[in-house]
Amino acid sequence: FAGFDPARIARFTARDVQRLVKDAGIVRHRGKIEAFVANARAYLAMRDAGEDFAAFAWGFVGGTPRCNRFTRAGDVPAQTEESRRMSAQLKRRGFRFVGPTTCYAFMQAVGMVNDHVTSCHRWAELR
Repeated sequence: FAGFDPARIARFTARDVQRLVKDAGIVRHRGKIEAFVANARAYLAMRDAGEDFAAFAWGFVGGTPRCNRFTRAGDVPAQTEESRRMSAQLKRRGFRFVGPTTCYAFMQAVGMVNDHVTSCHRWAELR
């Protein structure tokens, strides 16, 4: 997807979406592909309005990673109040396919929350 360059992705046309729907190397869900383009445009709109996306995202955890203390993987939630708020704020800004579960997975992936179980060596390393 254009090296994840939001400016390039935001310029994708219906023809680009159609080409991507046929690409066996990606998830070929038209709605998700169209959302990817819409999200690039929403991201650029935030940037152009002077809003830093990283500051926006980190604001949901007060700028500091949350270190949870789960002892079993089954205790890790699929979403939290913070991810529900993030989802709602992103949707207000025009983002799509950004439900609270997706937002929580994002928060985990970028290190905003440490949901490794306490017996995992990574939990202590990231604390």
